[in-house]
Amino acid sequence: MTRIHLLILWHMHQPQYRHPSSGRYVLPWTRLHALKDYYGMVKLVEEFPSLRMTFNIVPALGQQLEEYASGKFRESWFETAFTLAENLNAEQKAEILLRAFQVNHETLMARWPRFVELYQQMRAHGDEAAASFSLNDWRDLQTLSQLAWMDEEYLAHDPVVSEISARGRNFTEENKAALRLKQLELLARVLPEYRRAADRGQIEISTTPFYHPILPLLCDSDVARESNGRSPLLQPPFRHPEDAREQLLRARAWHEKTFGRAPVGLWPSEGSVSDQALEIAAELGFRWFASDEGVLGRTISAGFGRDSSGIPDNLEKLYSPWRLEFGKAPGAAGAAELPAARSIVGFFRDHYMSDLVGFVYSRMNQPAAASDLHRRIRAIAERANSPKPLLVPIILDGENAWEYFQAGGREFLRHFYRLIANDADIRTVTASEAADEAAAAPHAAPAVSHLVPGSWIQANFDVWAGDAEDLRAWELLRDAREAYARLLRSQQQGNAGAPSAENLAAAYESLLAAEGSDWCWWYGPEHSSANDAEFDALYRAHLTEVYVALGMQTPETLAQPVKRAPEHALVVPPSEYLQVKVDGRESSYFEWLGAGLYSPERHGGAMHGRAYYLHEVRYGFDEENLFVRVDALPGALEELHEFEFHLRIKAHEDLLVIAQIKDRAVVNVSAERDNMCLLDSAGRVAAAYANILEVRISRALLPGRPQNSLAIGVGLWHGGLPVDVLPAEGAFTIALGTECFAWAN
Repeated sequence: MTRIHLLILWHMHQPQYRHPSSGRYVLPWTRLHALKDYYGMVKLVEEFPSLRMTFNIVPALGQQLEEYASGKFRESWFETAFTLAENLNAEQKAEILLRAFQVNHETLMARWPRFVELYQQMRAHGDEAAASFSLNDWRDLQTLSQLAWMDEEYLAHDPVVSEISARGRNFTEENKAALRLKQLELLARVLPEYRRAADRGQIEISTTPFYHPILPLLCDSDVARESNGRSPLLQPPFRHPEDAREQLLRARAWHEKTFGRAPVGLWPSEGSVSDQALEIAAELGFRWFASDEGVLGRTISAGFGRDSSGIPDNLEKLYSPWRLEFGKAPGAAGAAELPAARSIVGFFRDHYMSDLVGFVYSRMNQPAAASDLHRRIRAIAERANSPKPLLVPIILDGENAWEYFQAGGREFLRHFYRLIANDADIRTVTASEAADEAAAAPHAAPAVSHLVPGSWIQANFDVWAGDAEDLRAWELLRDAREAYARLLRSQQQGNAGAPSAENLAAAYESLLAAEGSDWCWWYGPEHSSANDAEFDALYRAHLTEVYVALGMQTPETLAQPVKRAPEHALVVPPSEYLQVKVDGRESSYFEWLGAGLYSPERHGGAMHGRAYYLHEVRYGFDEENLFVRVDALPGALEELHEFEFHLRIKAHEDLLVIAQIKDRAVVNVSAERDNMCLLDSAGRVAAAYANILEVRISRALLPGRPQNSLAIGVGLWHGGLPVDVLPAEGAFTIALGTECFAWAN
């Protein structure tokens, strides 16, 4: 069996949330993730001394962690959360209702019954919610909003956090004060823990350009057209490779100051690469970089399609490091003749397995998910026939995924780490160890002289430069950059009235912050969040600060939002009772006329990268039955020969209907109530699939006391894995009652 070298890289990143003029943190996510993820993720590795892995820390994140660790930070949500409940004013109460519930409801909120109770109270009272809360309610909500973000390590072992957590409700002001002091203590632990792990040789810490910019676009925005021939072009283009160099120089300097050694490797922001950007990195001393399999596939004209077991085509090409050589014609002499600065080693992540961790395994039993990932890695070794070890890179965000796992995903990680630590055929390596081996004879890495530019998302730059909003953001950045360049030349020429060196430095700092990728992540149709307006305003604030520092009048255009209002799901209630023939086809135009509809805009979630299959859900009733219809996106299911639809009805007792599909027909349909198979469901549930899924569910399968609503969620499962859900949050609510053309409640 071929031996596996497993390269695990966890990428830690948050954008610069501190407002450039006020110095206050506009959004709290750096602090909250520092309490929930950053410390616990690296501390967990200590339990498995034989493991080696890589953590990537973005300097803009690290700089914020340093400020939080000092205790000398200003953040509105922190201050409001720990204000005496009796002193809360109307504005602070509104902030609590806005921020406290911005958590994953099924994991971070659901583990606290009192938190759920307060959320339901808020929902029930709508605009009058603030008036309905008692002093005790406000105090409990303040405390739970902070406890929900505490790392599993602290909840289990820290005496202060665990004691407060055990109360569950009726918290005191003394509890809040103790939790506030404990947060300040814990924030100071994060970066030192990474340095300790690196000093003992168990982890490597890599870096990213300082403010997380898309380096290829900084070097030349026209590079987007090489990745996607239909990409719109910025006119005139943005071309400032000197800024790309500066972002890398600052990253190296911060990293060396913080961790006591210069970084060897680079996770370019969003895995985005181009020859020009990587040549700058190599010249500055970086020895390795990582990107996505899509970039490699386009570069070497190889496909990595998966079979039913998830094994990729051309696996020996994917699971190999590659050397990018600069200044050589294809077919020229080997890498040994090149100076180190004229080449750089690249690793290309297994997109499929990385996304299983990031987007799929949270919906499974955690030990089963960990075993599935281990099995897939072993299957690669069993399938391959290679004289040298295969390098399997699993690279993904190291923080956001865990919000969707129960208990922060620690059970999944412990089980997975234990499996690979005990597997003699799998050896974990840091990226630098893999780079050293890539240079060693007789198995030196294959070389290319050109990479097709791209990122980890569809091997192009569309997320950051593919929409009119993106281009508008780049125009504002380009104009500010040109204003800075003009006044820099004026100062260098000694002109009277030119800005001082200090003011020019301040302007440039704001420019570099505005070059970060996170602002354009939220522009365009791909992504949206509850904080879109704040991200938009913060981006324009960084650009505004450029003009303020230069002593120039701020352009009126910076007062105008770039982000359009987000699109939401189209929700239409039923307007008629239905008569449906369950045959998997729309038998007539009138069959589903008058049905309720849930139809979202499916451009992307908060983290891009997963394929969507499901399009919309229709539903309706007759006197004794609930009918549900599920439509897939056009062509999305054509290549799937066997899969399952999981239809969950949430009532007093949850009902799960599973329709197994093979070759476009239902081969079995079953029902479970509260995870127990219903042996008497025959005749009470029916399903058919041809062009659409149609399901009939008898009211007799949903016994219980009268109620006013049901909730429906649909999942698509393939190969034993949940690959898509609709809606993304798990379920949507439908009203009952004859006035809603539904069962009487």
